[in-house]
Amino acid sequence: MPVNIAYLFKIRGHFFNQFLNKHVLISLFLVAIISSCKTETKNTPEISLIDYKIEPGFNIQVVASEPFLDAPVALEFDDAGRMWTVEMKGYMPNLEGTGDDEPNGVISILEDTNNDGIVDKKKVFIDSLVLPRAIAHVYNGLLYAEPPNLWFVEIENDKPKNKVLVDSLYADGGNVEHQPNGLLMHIDNWIYNAKSHFRYQRKAGKWLKEPTTFRGQWGITKDNFGRLFYNTNSTQLLGDYVLPNTIIENNYFKPKSVLGQALTPNQKVYPLHPTLVNRGYVKGVLNADSLLVNVTSACGPLIYRGNQFPDSYLENAFVCVPEANLIKRNIVNFNKVNLSANQAIENKEFLATTDTSFRPVNINNGPDGNLYVVDMHRGVIQDKAFMTPYLHNALAKSRLDTILKKGRILKITHNNSNKNYKPIQFNSLNVLELVELLKHDNGWVRDKAQQKLIWRNNQEANALLLQLINNETVNEISKIHALHTLNGLSSLTFNDLLKLLNSEKQFKVKCHAIVLAKQFATKENAITFYEILNKLIEVNNQEIDLYILSSLNSWATFNDSEFFNVIDTLSKRYAENNIYQEAALNSLTTFETDYLKHIEKNNTNEDSLITRNLQTAINNKSLNKQNSIYVNNNVVTDSRTSGYRIFKQLCATCHGIDGEGVESLAPPLIHSEYVSGSSKKLALVLLHGLTGPIHVNKQRFDLNITMPGLGNNSDFTNKDILDVIRYIKNAFSESNTKLTEKDIENLRKVLPSSGSVFTEEELLKLKL
Repeated sequence: MPVNIAYLFKIRGHFFNQFLNKHVLISLFLVAIISSCKTETKNTPEISLIDYKIEPGFNIQVVASEPFLDAPVALEFDDAGRMWTVEMKGYMPNLEGTGDDEPNGVISILEDTNNDGIVDKKKVFIDSLVLPRAIAHVYNGLLYAEPPNLWFVEIENDKPKNKVLVDSLYADGGNVEHQPNGLLMHIDNWIYNAKSHFRYQRKAGKWLKEPTTFRGQWGITKDNFGRLFYNTNSTQLLGDYVLPNTIIENNYFKPKSVLGQALTPNQKVYPLHPTLVNRGYVKGVLNADSLLVNVTSACGPLIYRGNQFPDSYLENAFVCVPEANLIKRNIVNFNKVNLSANQAIENKEFLATTDTSFRPVNINNGPDGNLYVVDMHRGVIQDKAFMTPYLHNALAKSRLDTILKKGRILKITHNNSNKNYKPIQFNSLNVLELVELLKHDNGWVRDKAQQKLIWRNNQEANALLLQLINNETVNEISKIHALHTLNGLSSLTFNDLLKLLNSEKQFKVKCHAIVLAKQFATKENAITFYEILNKLIEVNNQEIDLYILSSLNSWATFNDSEFFNVIDTLSKRYAENNIYQEAALNSLTTFETDYLKHIEKNNTNEDSLITRNLQTAINNKSLNKQNSIYVNNNVVTDSRTSGYRIFKQLCATCHGIDGEGVESLAPPLIHSEYVSGSSKKLALVLLHGLTGPIHVNKQRFDLNITMPGLGNNSDFTNKDILDVIRYIKNAFSESNTKLTEKDIENLRKVLPSSGSVFTEEELLKLKL
């Protein structure tokens, strides 16, 4: 184990104070450096996968395991095709979670030195990390998350160099299950995250941080066009209908019809055997055979963008379901603007096993076009803060808590996969070769080529990229990559976009061109752009119309009447479709009142979706009620209070820091009867938990989730519970509480009849 000097001082400070001298300190420092760069060369043991059942035609292989891995949670491939892994060794080392703050996490490089497809060498790149969670190879270095920080280091000879703190608040607060992760470099050259409403980019040596849509819980992925997909524990697949940051420019209007949409009509799973889940005692969670009915810990979604599976698998959605030891496959339906996803094979999963320690938490597209599964291979995957007594006892009885110090990377191939794959050595390629790779049929290769071209910043690429864009035989996806590569090189011009927008067909490229054109909004360009938009409107293409409607704000500054006419035409065309009406609100940022007057003057759309949306935005502006992604804290709080700190760490991750709730995850606290009503009932919810369905402000929330209580968690005292109640009452209602710590102690004894958590019906019957 690598030596951590700070940790040694902490536990043996008295010893060091008396006996260590300068020479000993120097020796220990050298040991730490040597151990942090240590290399292991061993053989990966042969592991039987006889209990693993996969769809016909596919094969699974263990390409890395212990002794090279211990609780891996994330995987990345570098420019040479080597695997880099994040090992969260400190996660739940026992049922009590004690020791989870140990600095034992590592980021490692795994290599296959004899080219047999199996890892036989490991280099520790960075060690002594506390619960690290994500990495990304970007800007010729490594971006990595170790809560609360986001770091960037350059890489030199497989060693870290010039460490830079990108964001000290990347994962500020929040439970380990509810902290940002993902670090997905997108086609638009921004880095997106799950469980976060920020995106990142490095430009001219400086790191930028911008608000974006809040997305998901664990894992994030993208399709070839550039839409983002993610999920929550209880919703296997969510997604955005539009490209990121194209519909959130109106600070006073929060879109609800285009972002974070649940794509799967149900959340059913089909495990091969009974498995332990956190609330298996709740009616309907398990069926008559004790099999899990719906997902409870969905994570690590992936849109397959490789080139080794049959065509019917391209852009399918694969989802990890670690609590049931399986991986789902959904066919994503790209129906113009709307998206949906359905179970690929009825009543059957893509991969399932009776191996209770198979814990898939992430899936990656590989440089070879195959799939790679990150198997944490841990017995306990439920954090202590949310673990119910039911699961605690069941885990202890089954001894799953003894499954430690393991981990695997599985490779999934098809019978027709290329067996003679050789990694592309990106660093040895010239500009022409990199541009050609933008046409590759493996999305991982296209992504890597795009970022290498931008990093090199070689202006020789400009002409080659324009040739690719204007080549009628090149497919749309490759052209989209080329467009954003030019933009990343700061070489894209308005004329380049005009030529694309005036061309025939290739509507997906035009959607991106419309979005990219916003940066060129000037008075001189506005006239030409308006003429082009009118021609595009005549095409009557739903996708193009959507991006026109959402991208007019910058242009309206120079000629609002002309662009109001464009909004008139398209909002009437889609009068009953709120997707388009919300897009229009994005373009009417700062113009809401003017456009409402325009409607009244022309007697059009007087009682319509767009009118109602306008009035909502105007009202929000008068109250200074912004979309929560644009404010750190929407409510007046004192961040020094323990109640706020606990709320931020545990409650805000599901209910939102602003108390507005998180779509598909938890209901709002604002206007909630549970907050404004009886303090004792609120205390019972915090102490013992609450299961759905529940009603908040006359709206039913049946989210297939349960809020576990904190009463059995020794980390939370009566004072802590009371502090949280006081904070929630003050922040999200006009009421306060007169409860005392003695009241909390007494309420600990008011148990649900099931012995687990309260139902709404049972809670309402209590006279408190």
